Amino acid sequence: MQQLIKTIKANNTNDSVLPFAVYSSIKEQHLLNVPVVKPLFIAVLDGEKKLGKQDEIICRAGDFIFLSDSPAINMRNIPKEKEYFALLIEFDYQDFVGLGSQTSSTQPFTLGEISLTLEKCLQQFVEWSVFAPKELWPLRKKELLQLLYYLGHTDILAMAASHKLGQNIHAIISEKPSVELSLTTLCQKISMSESTLRRKLALEGTTVQEIKDQVKLGLGLHLLQTTSHAIVYIAEQCGYQSQSRFTSRFKERFGLTPSALRKTKTKTSTKN
Repeated sequence: MQQLIKTIKANNTNDSVLPFAVYSSIKEQHLLNVPVVKPLFIAVLDGEKKLGKQDEIICRAGDFIFLSDSPAINMRNIPKEKEYFALLIEFDYQDFVGLGSQTSSTQPFTLGEISLTLEKCLQQFVEWSVFAPKELWPLRKKELLQLLYYLGHTDILAMAASHKLGQNIHAIISEKPSVELSLTTLCQKISMSESTLRRKLALEGTTVQEIKDQVKLGLGLHLLQTTSHAIVYIAEQCGYQSQSRFTSRFKERFGLTPSALRKTKTKTSTKN
């Protein structure tokens, strides 16, 4: 695992856009209501990750967890001897096409051990990502899924849930999260009346406002974890006109302020 960590640190240029993300901390991070929008692979390489209201899911160093979409899940990132360090790769639903038959499992996650073969594949994926064009990212992601499947982790197919209206709305808002889309504009984009949109989202257990919060605050969380941008800049990128409003909404959602989260990070020379 140490060689994989070294490879990731050597190739993870700060603030750059890559087909993977790295979450690390030297202090425990306790995050509430973390949204998982797309199937998400998390390889815990150092420390420990606990998920659920009662920490019922435990992913230790050397293990991975594959999560399906979820509007909110509690997470604890716990450093051990050195730090908490995890590699995250988000997948699109089309990445699963042709992989195999949909399983009947309803469990929203699957746990597994990072084998030597998987570790080497992840290392190659990270090294390749630095120079490969963005257009090729889906091909390598699909290769990772195929490897997981043929290593016996067939439950990953259960993570590819059917495309929901809420996911479509999320994708539209995510295109420009700093821009406030009106309900009228949103309905025009999907060719649907406001009443029909509200009714269908209600059947999925969500609302337009809840989806907006997921997009904006989820992006804020991601940027705080993966970049050194000033918090005021992150607030603007998430569509908040003031840092104080962003801080208030962030704490209300995740249970801690952006500044408190930043203090858990390995890099502390960041302006607020």
